[in-house]
Amino acid sequence: MNILITGGAGYIGSVLTPLLLANGHNVTVVDSFMYRQTSLLDCCVNKNLTVINGDARDEKLMAELIKGKDLIIPLAALVGFPLCEKNKIDAENTNFGAVDLVLKLRDKDTQKVIFPCTNSGYGVGEKDIYCTEETPINPISLYGRTKMRAETAVLESGNSLTFRFATLFGASPRMRTDLLVNDFTYRAVFDRTVVVFEGNFKRNYLHVRDAAGAFLFAINNFEKMQGRQYNCGLSDCNISKLELCAKIKEHIPSFVYIESPIGTDPDKRDYIVSNERLESMGWRPSFTVDDGIEELIKTYQIVKNNQYSNI
Repeated sequence: MNILITGGAGYIGSVLTPLLLANGHNVTVVDSFMYRQTSLLDCCVNKNLTVINGDARDEKLMAELIKGKDLIIPLAALVGFPLCEKNKIDAENTNFGAVDLVLKLRDKDTQKVIFPCTNSGYGVGEKDIYCTEETPINPISLYGRTKMRAETAVLESGNSLTFRFATLFGASPRMRTDLLVNDFTYRAVFDRTVVVFEGNFKRNYLHVRDAAGAFLFAINNFEKMQGRQYNCGLSDCNISKLELCAKIKEHIPSFVYIESPIGTDPDKRDYIVSNERLESMGWRPSFTVDDGIEELIKTYQIVKNNQYSNI
């Protein structure tokens, strides 16, 4: 297929782009390279890759790039609630506006869209009740609201499907250290300690390579999957922050974690998620949280500063 990825040099895109190329697809990446990342250098030798240094909100540019594409994957976004709160206008214009532009410009009868959403949209779930795709959404951050608004537009436009990704973790050529598993493991490696706020709050998790693999799975199964949203995460990993810390301590015994009796976490998300719909299609993840922690310990022998954080 001829595939256009906006934000294709980001955290997910830097894993997804080489995966799609390895599977024989022609890939065009448009990215602003706002983090000065060099994550696609290894792919540049591939004749099936085109790289455009540009903005996914540029209508003239996008109109030209969308021509002749079979599939668009709009990854470009300001990701995470802290970054969105600091850049509210850009968050609205990118997380929703750039996606809406794709929908406006594409031929919906011939050009497919696979959109990465987030299960942040569940906000605060009911205790011990799994959030399914039918659970009413309740986003509690600008990030969650913009992503859910874009998801609705994508599904209403047709010839599309969306993933509600769990909190991602793991190493990527465009590394992020601000994601929860990545952050706590970084602190365990370098600080040997972390203070946890509201440690019983739970989330679902997913390795970034499994997120990339989900796109490839959807490409290969698009006809039976289209028109719906899919939770995508590790079904055996709906765990609390304290449970995550305990897992990290299994790998780094010197790690000490303490739950603060006062103070709150500005990120109030607390939910557990069912991934049954996607699993019923035949998708399965390949990496556990333990796999990710082991990978990150090695990664942090290379990455030793905070330039890789979105915050």
